[in-house]
Amino acid sequence: MASVLLGALVTILHVGPALAEREFSPSSVKKGVLLVASPNLDDPNFRETVVLIVEHGPEGTLGLILNRSTKVLLSEALPEVSVLKGSSYRLFAGGPVQPNQLLLLLRLKEPLPDARSVFDGVYVGSGAKILERIIKQAKPTETFRAFAGYAGWAPDQLKYEMLQGAWALLPPDSIGIFEQDPATLWPDCVSRLQAPRVISN
Repeated sequence: MASVLLGALVTILHVGPALAEREFSPSSVKKGVLLVASPNLDDPNFRETVVLIVEHGPEGTLGLILNRSTKVLLSEALPEVSVLKGSSYRLFAGGPVQPNQLLLLLRLKEPLPDARSVFDGVYVGSGAKILERIIKQAKPTETFRAFAGYAGWAPDQLKYEMLQGAWALLPPDSIGIFEQDPATLWPDCVSRLQAPRVISN
């Protein structure tokens, strides 16, 4: 399967460089985009992952791995947060950096004071107060995912990795982030990169 997906990505690069320009260009990296790991990326930290970029600038890049759900219940990880008791929310492994730090990815109708915008309607934050607010007073379509740790790149490190063919890019997608089965997110993203494109002049 991985070899078939890799072949498809190589075909995109060689047959249609104009089609793939944005998807494989380091200059297209910004907050909110999805980094899709190449099938030939062997780093166990990032193999077959989809990473949401939550911060990007001259000082480096931070992201959250979206498709590594753990077997740990959030109520077990945060036993002091009473609103989680009896809930089935699972903890995600957000990346290899500071795995003891908890970050929340939130889809909100209105911004919260302790949350930073990632892209339209999607925010990143931390803390029990945010959890209590979104669980007790959730509005339609509001939801969250909790991540232990995050992914980080030093200045120009991600650019180098992209030039080596380790990553491709897809635009922001809150439905995929919060509603898609994490187990199918990476292959579906690779399929989107393979899909035929129509270029208009």
